[in-house]
Amino acid sequence: MRREKDTQNGRTDTDPEKEGAIEMEGVIVESLPNAMFRVQLTNDVVVLAHVSGKIRKNFVRCIVGDRVRVELSPYDLYRGRIVYRLK
Repeated sequence: MRREKDTQNGRTDTDPEKEGAIEMEGVIVESLPNAMFRVQLTNDVVVLAHVSGKIRKNFVRCIVGDRVRVELSPYDLYRGRIVYRLK
């Protein structure tokens, strides 16, 4: 399966990493080594999440008690990526 490339900026029309991702909000309940966190989602499920590259690049600090937006993979709903820290 080939994707058409955008001629102006060189990007493809669909990002395979974000395709089918599920976004949910939650609260960080535990900080683990290597920028990993346990996040309790709004439906009371606890998932293991790591910090996305954009948050890491901009030096956004995540601590226990922060509300965050987590992107879950459709393949493993207990692992995710923290994509945004909410106010």
